[in-house]
Amino acid sequence: MKIVLDVYGGDFSPYELVKGAVDAVSENTGFELVLFGNEKEIQSLLKQLEYNGNRITVINAPETITNDDIPTEAVRKKTNSSLVAAINYLNENSDAVGLVSAGSTGAVLTGSVLLLKRIKGVNRPALCPVLPTVTNKKVLLMDCGANVDPKPINLVQFAIMASAYSSCVLNIDNPKVALLSNGAEDKKGNSLNKETFPLLKKCNKINFIGNIEGRDILSGNADVVVCDGYSGNIALKSCEGTALTMFSMIKDGIYAGGIKTKLGYLLLKPVFKQIKNKMDYNDNGGAVLLGLEKIIVKSHGSSKSKAIKNSILQVKSLYDGKVIEKIENDIGK
Repeated sequence: MKIVLDVYGGDFSPYELVKGAVDAVSENTGFELVLFGNEKEIQSLLKQLEYNGNRITVINAPETITNDDIPTEAVRKKTNSSLVAAINYLNENSDAVGLVSAGSTGAVLTGSVLLLKRIKGVNRPALCPVLPTVTNKKVLLMDCGANVDPKPINLVQFAIMASAYSSCVLNIDNPKVALLSNGAEDKKGNSLNKETFPLLKKCNKINFIGNIEGRDILSGNADVVVCDGYSGNIALKSCEGTALTMFSMIKDGIYAGGIKTKLGYLLLKPVFKQIKNKMDYNDNGGAVLLGLEKIIVKSHGSSKSKAIKNSILQVKSLYDGKVIEKIENDIGK
């Protein structure tokens, strides 16, 4: 099978993305990579790295879509951009199973939804990142930005699709699904939540456990947290911001506390490193756009080679786990 990479998406393109591609084929077998971007520049970078030349193909796509571009216009006009060319290749080749991009989220979503086929029965695809929890499990946040104003039936489908992801890839038996709200009580929430709650409760394809508050997203109490894209994006950015703020405050406290504090830090350094690694998006791959017939992984815009490598391997895990087939079956029922 082939996995497609948009080399010119992301803050550290093209080097970090090319290195991530090389690291991926070096670490895992069973797939080939097709890289899209400035062919001459990519080939020059590949010559600097040791890799299996038989498993990486480069296709020239010299245009680039930036975060300043309007997504719909960029997808329509920049047809020879690394992103659009990669999506078209994915659509036209049956042996191409998925795409990784660290580029503009709006462009990746727009291009994927416009140019690729949806799974039959899915009304709206949605973005699903993997987050760490205090119990060392993983939790899926669905949706984190693709649909800011969904309907109740969309949230039910989000729950079904994320449950399939959790069981097929994360190997969680009968994943616990919760609805993000402003309180844990059944009657809490806005009109969307109140309409969605009874639909989730009677859906026999999921294990619905009720409402969950934002503070409990990373608690490990739920395996899937369902929400609209507006709330999900705020929740995701809040988790990221809180983690960065806490590490910054700890660092400032250590430097301001004198010799005893610094000695204490040296003793606790392995613990801090472990926590930082657990919160690092580079270890968790990217957010998956669920609901399409091909696999799309949107990596963080600041992804380095490690994150790109893990995103590529994430595509392989999703394909090997037959997530799309599971979603097709569960949505159909």
